[in-house]
Amino acid sequence: MTQVAIVGAGYVGLPLAQVFAESGREVLLVDVERKIVDGINRGESHIEDVPSDVLAPLVERGLVRATADYDELRDADAILIALATPLTKQREPDLSIVTRAVTGIAERLRPGQLVVLESTTYPGTTREVVLPILEELSGLKAGRDFHLAFSPERVDPGNETWSTKTVPKIVGGVTEECTRRAAELYQGAVHTVHAVTSPEAAELTKLLENIFRSVNIALVNELAQLCERMGIDVWEVVDAAATKPFGFMSFKPGPGLGGHCIPVDPFYLTWKAREYGFYTEFIELAGKVNENMPYYCRSLISQALNHGVERSLKGSKVLVLGVAYKADISDVRESPALKVMQLLENAGSTVSYHDPHVPSLDGKNSVPLEPGAYDCVAIVTAHSSIDYAQVVREAKVVVDFRNATGPAGRDDPKVWKL
Repeated sequence: MTQVAIVGAGYVGLPLAQVFAESGREVLLVDVERKIVDGINRGESHIEDVPSDVLAPLVERGLVRATADYDELRDADAILIALATPLTKQREPDLSIVTRAVTGIAERLRPGQLVVLESTTYPGTTREVVLPILEELSGLKAGRDFHLAFSPERVDPGNETWSTKTVPKIVGGVTEECTRRAAELYQGAVHTVHAVTSPEAAELTKLLENIFRSVNIALVNELAQLCERMGIDVWEVVDAAATKPFGFMSFKPGPGLGGHCIPVDPFYLTWKAREYGFYTEFIELAGKVNENMPYYCRSLISQALNHGVERSLKGSKVLVLGVAYKADISDVRESPALKVMQLLENAGSTVSYHDPHVPSLDGKNSVPLEPGAYDCVAIVTAHSSIDYAQVVREAKVVVDFRNATGPAGRDDPKVWKL
């Protein structure tokens, strides 16, 4: 019998499958993308955090298998939901992917099963959205016939220090027994399980973590803009402040927020807060600052072109260096590079990109790294494999949004830094 089924074989689901399989449990991954399903069954991973040489032995031993057939969920002891929760164009929660999956699960739910939602969402989703669908379509009662809990994913792609196995797991069930069952599921697969009193507490815990980062990144992004006017290197200031052994946590400025969490999750809480007549002003202000950063970056590139090579954005050739949302990964979800490239093209620039981790993007291919062939090189994502000293030597103008050029870039007249 399959012990654990995971709906969604992406950046959250596949690492989860790995840790459960490595603890000796059979895992079934359910995904609607046939290409992903077939690849996993061949032992081929599409996720950098789970290399194929790690996945393949688990598949060969029968510990990991993938399918597109929801009917196979009937054999699972536990069903975990690890699907995307994006925003609509109006920046409101879009739970359609999750609710479709929950409907499919409910139609096959049997007594004794445990269902855990891992997708990031607003407080109340598990109890107010997931629970009614499961109960109404299955005819079963949560807490009596089946168990239901929320346990937020805490995946940080590319993080070599903290993994799905080592990051503590938060769990909160709709009843005490649901919480106990969920905690029991994760124990042995992950190092630490921390139980909270409700799914709402677990849901808000995840949002707090990402709101904390969003607000503090906005703070240093705003400070970076002030430092540019004052002629002070914001990177030097942040590094100096980080020498204080207490009361300060270092956050870095950048061209905007990227990834599946920080640009999206805080707005789940702002939306839910309005139901209570409450306005989350810190979150809204942070969102405004962070969302403006690509526009500020375009302005900085324009200034660099004007002063460095006496050219305007229109007609200039710009190389964007790095398009993934963070260094040394291939994930481009919500990457600020996408917006920066769009703004430059709208201004009339011819934009190319180089990224050793992203061979193609929206009809473009990554070009060879030839800094001297462009009017300006903009460092948007600082992959560690790139020789930035070479970039500075060969480029006409460099705009460094990630401090990739370091202290040397501070003193080089052809380098403009955020």
